[in-house]
Amino acid sequence: MLPALTRLLLPCMLAVSPASASDWKLIWADEFEHDGRPDPAKWDYEHGFVRNKELQWYQPENASVAGGLLVIEARRETRPNPNFKPSSDDWRDQRPEITVTSACLITKGRFTFTYGKAEARIRIDARPGSWPAFWTLSDKSGGFDAPDFGEVDIMEFYNDTILANVFYRHGGEVRGPAVKRPLAKFGGQTWAKEFHVYSMEWNPERITVAVDGEVLNTFNISDDDKPDTQNGFRMPHYMLINQAIGGTMGGDPSKTQFPVRLVVDWVRVYQKSD
Repeated sequence: MLPALTRLLLPCMLAVSPASASDWKLIWADEFEHDGRPDPAKWDYEHGFVRNKELQWYQPENASVAGGLLVIEARRETRPNPNFKPSSDDWRDQRPEITVTSACLITKGRFTFTYGKAEARIRIDARPGSWPAFWTLSDKSGGFDAPDFGEVDIMEFYNDTILANVFYRHGGEVRGPAVKRPLAKFGGQTWAKEFHVYSMEWNPERITVAVDGEVLNTFNISDDDKPDTQNGFRMPHYMLINQAIGGTMGGDPSKTQFPVRLVVDWVRVYQKSD
């Protein structure tokens, strides 16, 4: 039997770990405290059709901050594709129309980090066709041909599945540990309608991806060591937050009522204290 005083203090002792109290120093954050557009000093945007043959046209107008929350909203909108070229071999230019709009926020050109902990408190829309993500790319990457220089999917969802992936390219092949867990294992739609903390801890030896403190994936960085090529996980990364729709993996949104919203309470980045 524990002494009475110890029993009273135990919940407090368990709630605050030594690591959270002293080992990490906050180096960047967005708490989304000011209504309007996301802070331009912290966020830039992707534009147009970007990757994976996704349906959405990315534009800044679909991201807004209100009541302490960032909302990225995918909407059904129809208008001509300004880049339409019927003879093009690029799927981005082959589409005559834009049918869905959304937003992808990026810290490229504003903030990058090498090693540390990145985390965000997020609520996803887990209906068919929704493909939200919170992820990082090497600053060397152009953003289109990921994961040539390293990609970490801290949070990704599609087709009733939560994913936590680390990808890189070897000899023209995409490699790396990919973890897929059915949404039902977390609690299904009820779980998805709540906020959860998705995090990545990154040091020179490994990357660990977790949700609500539960480790989903671990990657040994030395696995990407190649002769005469810089390891993408030993160079700065920037963050991306986006709400994609459909595409090669996102599923069929035809019966989903829009808008589809990704809601973010905060994003924070820490590094180890000296």
